[in-house]
Amino acid sequence: MTISYYGEGCFKIQSGEITILTDPVSPQSGLTTPRFKADIVLKTLTPFPIDSQSTTDGQRMIYGPGEYDIKEIDILGLANKKESAENFIKTIYLIKAESLKICLLGHLAEAPEPDIAKHLEEIDILFIPAGGEPFIGQEAAVKLIKNIEPKIVIPSFYKIPGLKRKSDDLKIFLEEINHGKHETQEKLTVKKKDLAEIKKTEVIILKT
Repeated sequence: MTISYYGEGCFKIQSGEITILTDPVSPQSGLTTPRFKADIVLKTLTPFPIDSQSTTDGQRMIYGPGEYDIKEIDILGLANKKESAENFIKTIYLIKAESLKICLLGHLAEAPEPDIAKHLEEIDILFIPAGGEPFIGQEAAVKLIKNIEPKIVIPSFYKIPGLKRKSDDLKIFLEEINHGKHETQEKLTVKKKDLAEIKKTEVIILKT
């Protein structure tokens, strides 16, 4: 599996010949919208009304809660009811591919409720907002990571060059977790067997 980052909550997850795109960035963000074709697109923040299972030119769009089995990729969407409203819904996704269990927290602003937290066990890779407001605070994010104990953490929604909205950089987040220890990579290539020797959560920062 190979993971690349495009800013905000936008990631490319390549599993074999299947490409997953998460939360595509818009031109209004100041960032460059990815131009590759994805097989699966996941949206963690969706305005109402929504079409929960639409297909466009062979591309599967997933906008909200539910169970999805697409080309050997298992996806569980969990409604973040506490943070949703009448005009939008937030969704947390669990993705199983290549024996890896991935958690995409998306636009999370607070620690998940118990009905969601019970699903967040034995996570291999955790994507979590790490730039503070309007998402979960950096210190609270670190506390949540320590509760979940994933093998790898990949930060999202933090300040990068070109981003128009106000956001914090990763300084406080990195100071709070692993005493600032982290790796910066162009992309992450990982297999399940690579995680066997990881005893403490590793932070991987992906370049955009």
